[in-house]
Amino acid sequence: MNDLLRPTLYRAYHAIRPVRAHDAPAHRYDVVGPVCESGDWLGRERMLAIEPGDLLAVMSCGAYAMAMASNYNTRPRGAEVMVDGDRVHLVRAREGIADLFAGEKRLP
Repeated sequence: MNDLLRPTLYRAYHAIRPVRAHDAPAHRYDVVGPVCESGDWLGRERMLAIEPGDLLAVMSCGAYAMAMASNYNTRPRGAEVMVDGDRVHLVRAREGIADLFAGEKRLP
């Protein structure tokens, strides 16, 4: 919901795959985010062959993902990474908690 709002707003489809494939049986899952809101989902009814602890990759983010991202619930925004074949490029660094409060000023 903070990082990829398009599925909630537009029912946009983004492919979701396990980072490491293995021979686990495929089951149907709803892939959701960490924010406790009914709109915090990335993909519904996806057939995934995964096991507890597996990492998932959202294969694209579509237009305006970072422009639509937010710090709702005081969550830092994730890094932006471009993958080009076997090369990986950091486009924007992950935010930290200190970044969220860097512009805050105390009242006198």
